[in-house]
Amino acid sequence: MTIKLGVVMDSIESINFKKDSTLAMLWEASKRGWEIFYFEQHDLFLRDGVAYGNSRLLSVYENENKWFKFHGHQKIALADLNVILMRKDPPFDREYIYTTYILEAAERAGALVFNKPQSLRDANEKLFATWFPQCCSPTLVTRDMQMLKEFYAEQHDIVCKPLDAMGGSSIFHLRENDPNATVVFETLTGYGTQFMMAQKFIPDITKGDKRILMINGEPVPFVLARVPAQGEWRGNLVAGAQGIAQPLAEKDLWICQQVGPTLREKGLYFVGLDVIGNYLTEINVTSPTCIRELDEQCNLNIAAQLLDCVESFF
Repeated sequence: MTIKLGVVMDSIESINFKKDSTLAMLWEASKRGWEIFYFEQHDLFLRDGVAYGNSRLLSVYENENKWFKFHGHQKIALADLNVILMRKDPPFDREYIYTTYILEAAERAGALVFNKPQSLRDANEKLFATWFPQCCSPTLVTRDMQMLKEFYAEQHDIVCKPLDAMGGSSIFHLRENDPNATVVFETLTGYGTQFMMAQKFIPDITKGDKRILMINGEPVPFVLARVPAQGEWRGNLVAGAQGIAQPLAEKDLWICQQVGPTLREKGLYFVGLDVIGNYLTEINVTSPTCIRELDEQCNLNIAAQLLDCVESFF
């Protein structure tokens, strides 16, 4: 069976050839002889309730100077595809939500969508972690200034985050008696008009913010510990952190066991858990990365594991 694979992603021209996880998936699909249909968000549309896309047939190459080639355009009903990878990076904005509605129409008509569109909408990457309070450090989600001040007084050392950012953007670390605390609360809540998250600071961040990749609820056996750069405390690769592969620790495995069944139930087939020390901090469902770093350091082929999972549905 030749699988017809659709991929919804950002412009392939602009990806980082050396780092991009979606490209690793497409290389593996090409090796298996799958047909690849490429879409950006603006290529998708609904007509009379049927999901379509203006696709470009795509070939991919492991060549830094030429990693893709298009072979013409083709309008296609998305249900004519066997599987669709939703790999559009955040921001998770209204356009992203509308895209999931179109993909959901394709799903109703028979296409398999990785990850499930409804679950992409349901699982905010910050808030989803709170489904598993036994795995998390003390956490508060609110827009109430007084509650934030009381939580800060109780915990002394906290991290404050918006609920819709990525890559370490707009995250603040407030140590005890920080004179900027009120300003941070005002900024992130928009003076009490929007929700934010506050979490107890986890000192183990100095050992790295661990990314655990989950395939259909089961972990890849190595994590990528993103160790903050000198003078930084954020464990994000885009903020200069260094990615160091490590075997899963016992507590990492326990967290995976807590979260994995829910991921399978919700059709979240490829997910990145963020773990600092012994605590789950985020669950990345939109477009998880770190395949390339783990493959290189641990001699893995994570994309092959993912596409094996895809093939198990047929």
